[in-house]
Amino acid sequence: MAMIEVEHLTKRYGTTLAVDDLSFSVERGEIVGFLGPNGAGKSTTMRILCGSLGATGGRAMVDGIDVMDDPRGAKRKIGYLPEAPPLYTEMTVRQYLRFCGKIKGADKPRDAAEVAIEKVGLTPVAHRIIGNLSKGYRQRVGIAQALVHSPDVLVLDEPNSGLDPAQRAEIRTLIEELAAGDTTVILSTHVLPEIEALCDRVVIIHQGRIVAQNTVDALGGDARVVKVTVDEPSPELAARFEAIAGVTAVKARGDGLYLIEGSTDLRREVAKVAVDAGLLELSGQRQLEDVFLQLTGGAE
Repeated sequence: MAMIEVEHLTKRYGTTLAVDDLSFSVERGEIVGFLGPNGAGKSTTMRILCGSLGATGGRAMVDGIDVMDDPRGAKRKIGYLPEAPPLYTEMTVRQYLRFCGKIKGADKPRDAAEVAIEKVGLTPVAHRIIGNLSKGYRQRVGIAQALVHSPDVLVLDEPNSGLDPAQRAEIRTLIEELAAGDTTVILSTHVLPEIEALCDRVVIIHQGRIVAQNTVDALGGDARVVKVTVDEPSPELAARFEAIAGVTAVKARGDGLYLIEGSTDLRREVAKVAVDAGLLELSGQRQLEDVFLQLTGGAE
């Protein structure tokens, strides 16, 4: 049995259909990216899954527990980070996490709070009032409250909001470590490189319906993009890129930046050509962003 089972889930707000017949599953220890434009129904789906919002139809199961039939039992399995974490800003970090551990049923709330503080990197500010913390540290407190009771499932809505690049890398490592320990993670974010770096699989939702679900590699298909920046751009250089076997398109974006599309990994061949023009930077990636835009109408 999958750790999460969502079957024909529907949610209406009056005449507005926010979630339209969603069905998907997530295995134990899997990290799944939940993607979609603003208003697509992502947050509504996650709130239903976490038991904080009722559904109009269908069902959601967490480790075999029906969220609608036994919301308390399901919530014991889940740690939820909403987009705007519900923090008690007059408490210190340590007081708040001990409180969260207690109300969430942690065996030893004080010990559980200290473990969460260390995991999320809050030790230097554990004694401080939450209202006096930076946005990045507040976000960490939100993540800590989600995992303080050692849940089997983490549902994270924009966990990297307000974090700098170094902090994002730390949170990414934390999520990977949790999943390696069999924690199941559903991650919603608009930062697609985070999805590509972290997720085993992606579910894309648009206008309340699932438009695609597969592995990151499968969704990206065989298409790849090499981004290269050179010191001496020229029309002749673009022509040399186009002549490389497997290249399907070359786009010059100004300031020496070229996007080179192909059906295979072209980085080695592109680098050989770019060196003669003063290679400054080169990176390669699959086109998840393009797939996302095509499926959600953003390319228009």
